[in-house]
Amino acid sequence: MYFFSNMDELTNTKTIVKISASSPIVKVGAFRIVATRVNGKNKQYFHVEKFVGKQAFQQNVEDGELAEFVKENIDGKFKQVVVLTDTETVTYLSNGKGNVKRLSQKSTNGAKTAQTTANRQKNYLLKEGYPIEPLVDLGVFTKEYKVVNSMYDKYKQINRFVEILDDKFADQTQPLTILDFGCGKSYLTFIVYYYFTEVLKRDVRIVGYDLKADVVNNCNKLAEKYGYKNLSFIIADVSKDKLFDGNVDAVICLHACDTATDYALEFAVRHNASFIFAVPCCQHEINRDIHSGGDLDLLLKYGILKERTSALLTDGIRATILEDCGYSVDVMEFVDLAHSPKNLMIRAEKVRKANFVRKTEIANLMNKYGFKQTLFDLIYNKD
Repeated sequence: MYFFSNMDELTNTKTIVKISASSPIVKVGAFRIVATRVNGKNKQYFHVEKFVGKQAFQQNVEDGELAEFVKENIDGKFKQVVVLTDTETVTYLSNGKGNVKRLSQKSTNGAKTAQTTANRQKNYLLKEGYPIEPLVDLGVFTKEYKVVNSMYDKYKQINRFVEILDDKFADQTQPLTILDFGCGKSYLTFIVYYYFTEVLKRDVRIVGYDLKADVVNNCNKLAEKYGYKNLSFIIADVSKDKLFDGNVDAVICLHACDTATDYALEFAVRHNASFIFAVPCCQHEINRDIHSGGDLDLLLKYGILKERTSALLTDGIRATILEDCGYSVDVMEFVDLAHSPKNLMIRAEKVRKANFVRKTEIANLMNKYGFKQTLFDLIYNKD
């Protein structure tokens, strides 16, 4: 064999925890192969991932088949192979011309380390090591598709958002149309598109809207760079421009400032969107007008408490209006407060016909404290 002069090193598979091959000698086929030992309930085997282009192919290899798999797929095809065992880490370095250097480092926790890594990756839908180009451009992944240590919190946040979408869409099979309002630089939009098309293998169309022409133009260039044919971006103002005219499966609205969130929610309701995912931002409207003179005086007396109370009132009213419009609504913590102060998500699913039973209750609250709320006017006073 090219790398392994002693076949016992492979055939004694109970000592091998992981094999990782990188830097292919010929730039054709897989550019990386990772085989990780799995201790199953009834048997042990190796879970193999082959990275080819922008795709990842997976298979399982039995213990007794590992040596043959390595001989056919790894040996003589890569310049670097790392073998992690229970007792040592062995690195094989080749110049591609037959000369091989073997480096060994003793390790007493090889199995534990590999298992911890496997568990960490298993918990995320967007796995480390996969060629996800938007995560590279975002600076979350290195060019080798490893998580940058300082960006691990960001990596968790992105995965959290994808998990929320996956919870609603993973079991559906029909083509989807998703609109993203206030998309900004759209890293999440790109990653959502990647997840639906590359991981779930779903037919999806995503349109992002933003006010800034330079941002929209750059996003369209990136979509072309990634080959995302059904992802596009449009310059538009959700409060006044005529937007998408067709069936909408989901509306995303992350950190759209102040009343822009209200216009996005009204659009979703008007188009009977099946799902809404909104993370509101800068809820200034109520804070500008609300006055004391009632049960909330203790909270309205102090500036910072008034601001936070106004924000909670804004999102509470929005959630209640969506319920009146026939949605089942959750207000949930999107990410840990330590990562972002804008951490509340309004997640809504259309489940029934509209029934405006809370309008008077909300109107009385608004009148009592002297404020207006845009979504209230857009939904209840649209005529």
